Amino acid sequence: MTSPATPLDTLDWTAIAAQLDSEGYALVPRAVAPDHARALAREAGASGALHRVALDSVDLGRGDLFYFGASLPQPLPQWRAAFYRRLAHVANRWNETLNIAYRYPAELDEFLEHNRQAGQTQAQSHLNRLRADDYLGLHQRSHGEHVFPLQVVALLSEPGQDFTGGELVLTEQRPRMQSRPMVVPLARGDAAIIATGQRPFKGSSGYYRVNLRHAISRVREGERIGMELSFHDAPEASRNQHKFAQDA
Repeated sequence: MTSPATPLDTLDWTAIAAQLDSEGYALVPRAVAPDHARALAREAGASGALHRVALDSVDLGRGDLFYFGASLPQPLPQWRAAFYRRLAHVANRWNETLNIAYRYPAELDEFLEHNRQAGQTQAQSHLNRLRADDYLGLHQRSHGEHVFPLQVVALLSEPGQDFTGGELVLTEQRPRMQSRPMVVPLARGDAAIIATGQRPFKGSSGYYRVNLRHAISRVREGERIGMELSFHDAPEASRNQHKFAQDA
């Protein structure tokens, strides 16, 4: 399996941080190489090592999630750690802005050790497979004492060729305002860095927290396969964490 298409060192992280601050998401075009995307997509439902969860069983739509568990296929472990290393700076700045005392360690392994000490051992990174009329409802992965405020969502199928519909949708709820919907256009291999749950937003009276959730709209035709990389684990008892996170 090849490396991701876009070396993270070549990205404009200043611009990415600015977009995360203003919009709650940032697009990384061609983040995953085409052959890597195809190889990952074939793993959806093809490997007994992946734990399958039907979305209707957790009241979160229609389709399937396939959890990687503790062992991500290569080269995703290095890619995930490299993303974390750069995003930890944004996460710490957000915590400082919101007067949250916790500071994220510089390296992912140390942060995951904090997770384990807090009883968070349920890995959350997964593939999702949606076929005609399937969808993933609005949710957020915000369980546990130590929640990393950013995650990576990637598309492994080709829009218009492998499927139609199936857009990545974000909604942001600001206090005393209507929810703000956003549709993030993804091509095969593109990734979006999105806020996991809450992020700071600067209003007229200073900074306050806004709440973000994400979804995938109904697939009209074909099969859509995507991937989500989470940087924190969920509490072990929260196998149905999606059900609780919908109304977070």
